[in-house]
Amino acid sequence: MLKRHLETAINNWITDGRNAMLVSGARQVGKTYLIRNCLKQKNADYIEINFIKNPEMVAVFENSKSTEDLKISISASLNRSLTEGQTILFLDEVQEYKDIVTKIKFWVDDGSFKYILSGSLLGIELIDLRSAPVGYLDEITMYPLDFIEFLWACGVKDEVINYLRKCFDEDKEVSENVHNKMMEQFRRYLVVGGMPACVNEFVESGDIKKVSAIQKNIISEYKRDFTKYEAKEKKLMLQSVYELVPSELLKQNRRFNLADIKKGLKFERVEDSFLWLKSAGVTICVYNATEPKIALNQNMKSSLVKLYMSDVGLLTDIYGPSMKLGILSENKTINCGGIYENAVMQELCAHGFDTYYYNSKRLGELDCVIEHNGHILPIEIKSGKDYYVHSALTNCLNNEEFDIPEAIVFSGYNVSRKERTRYLPIYMCTFVKNDVELPILNPLAEI
Repeated sequence: MLKRHLETAINNWITDGRNAMLVSGARQVGKTYLIRNCLKQKNADYIEINFIKNPEMVAVFENSKSTEDLKISISASLNRSLTEGQTILFLDEVQEYKDIVTKIKFWVDDGSFKYILSGSLLGIELIDLRSAPVGYLDEITMYPLDFIEFLWACGVKDEVINYLRKCFDEDKEVSENVHNKMMEQFRRYLVVGGMPACVNEFVESGDIKKVSAIQKNIISEYKRDFTKYEAKEKKLMLQSVYELVPSELLKQNRRFNLADIKKGLKFERVEDSFLWLKSAGVTICVYNATEPKIALNQNMKSSLVKLYMSDVGLLTDIYGPSMKLGILSENKTINCGGIYENAVMQELCAHGFDTYYYNSKRLGELDCVIEHNGHILPIEIKSGKDYYVHSALTNCLNNEEFDIPEAIVFSGYNVSRKERTRYLPIYMCTFVKNDVELPILNPLAEI
């Protein structure tokens, strides 16, 4: 069984949750398995209903006017008994029941049962998902395994991870042996990625060819989802954008070039495709920020965007066997800058960050800019040995208008620091978390 960070949140909900819980995420990231396993480990009284495997159950829920109706209908349909105050209904593939969100409020209000929901393409398929009644539905998003979860799967002990975290927190150099081992694991992560089926196969067999077969199946499944767009033109545009991501990331400037789809193509023609792929969880959109200042989402330029794959292993598989061999053997001649960037963006996304990039003719370009602990944090990602060369980063740090306290450069080299720039090994991107805590204030004014 793969250990996942979200186990804690789901277990806490099983014990104390009052609202319905929605676990969203792309296909094949392990939602169903994790929920089912947590319910079993807690010895919960639960009934699992999959709306793809049991499409007739949509009508059962739709036609139930009360939870008493629902209880009787489920019992009759599945030959299972429900106990009020104990039974948890695990509703899977809820994208097949498009107005489920409108029903949640009434079910939760009644309080007879608890509901945990899961599915894919939820931002696309479900009606009014984002306008769900506040106070009735809690949502968490699941991603491919991050690097720590990958290390757990590979048998790396918590004491090693805690040692690395301490080095990260205190800017201390990692012992050479541990650093080399972690770089080896990170290179494997770049090839295997974080899709649970791929990680399981890698842990069980170590056979990269078998892992690749699974990755190809996942990519094919993602592409089949494109057919959900009824208009032929939109299907073709989705496919064109998705299939261009790997080649765009091989370029020095990773920004997505619309001319690579069609010369003269306007952003308005392709914007829906970018949003669809992002909402489906199969790509990560990194938008241009016009200034590296707090409230990045208010000064972004959505027509300038870099697209990354949601899983770095899928990206590397598209590049083919030679790229994989080059990564695993530390071949310095291969261009894996885009792969490094994809891994970092994927990690930051999984940790809840909105990622941006910054570009200025005067100051240069920053690979990544995030809001971290109440400040702007610029991040540069270097795959080569010139990791100390970063004029844009230095320019932005020296610009008093931006008020940037420090910056990070991720590379294949060990921990060091020079003034306000932290140089960290690429695998330490897994420790970048947003730990800012908002204060609890006295609501009564003291005058």
